[in-house]
Amino acid sequence: MRVKICGITNLEDALQAVACGADALGFVFYDRSPRYITPDTAKKIIALLPPFVERVGLFVNESVESINAVCRDTDISLAQIHFEADEEFLDVIDLKTLPVVRAQKPEDIHRFSGRYRLVDAYCEAYGGSGKRLNLEWFEGVDCSKIILAGGLTPDNISEVKKYGFYAVDISSGVESVKGKKDPEKVEKFIRNAKSI
Repeated sequence: MRVKICGITNLEDALQAVACGADALGFVFYDRSPRYITPDTAKKIIALLPPFVERVGLFVNESVESINAVCRDTDISLAQIHFEADEEFLDVIDLKTLPVVRAQKPEDIHRFSGRYRLVDAYCEAYGGSGKRLNLEWFEGVDCSKIILAGGLTPDNISEVKKYGFYAVDISSGVESVKGKKDPEKVEKFIRNAKSI
C-alpha cells in the first residue's frame, strides 16, 4: 500500500518521511491551515528531494491559473483539489489532479469513481481534522482508485488493509504538534502500512 505524508512544512520532516519509505509528500497551499507552506519554501524543500517521490500540492478554492502557476514554480507533480470542483475544472489543469471527496454519506465515496481520488471524512475545515470515516462504507466497493484519509494512526492502519485501497494519506496522525511531524510516528505508520 502506498503512503502519502501530508502537511510537510520543513525539510527535516520531508527527508525523514522519504527515508522511511513515503511514496508521496503533501504540501498545503491553503493559508488558513496550520500546515500552510509558502510556495517559495515548498520549492526549496522539493529541490532537495530524491527522485521518484510524488510531490502533491493541496489547493482550496483556487483558480486553474493559480494552481498551474504554483505547481509550475514549485515543481509539484500532482494537484490535490480539496474543494468542490467538477470534471471539467480538473481536466483543464496542466498536470495530473487528485480530487478530494469529503464524504458525509456512503454514496459520496463513489464520486469521481472513474478517477483516482482521495476520500476523507467531511468537516467544516479543510483537511487534517483527524476524523475517521465509517469503514463499513467500503465493504464490497472497488477501492483500487481510492486514497483513504481521515483519522488514520500508526495503531489503526492495519484495520484498512483488507479493503485494497490504492494508498493512505496521513497528516495529523503522525504529528507532534500541528505542522511538525513526530519521526517515530511517521516511521511506525509507514512500516505498518507497508507490512504484509
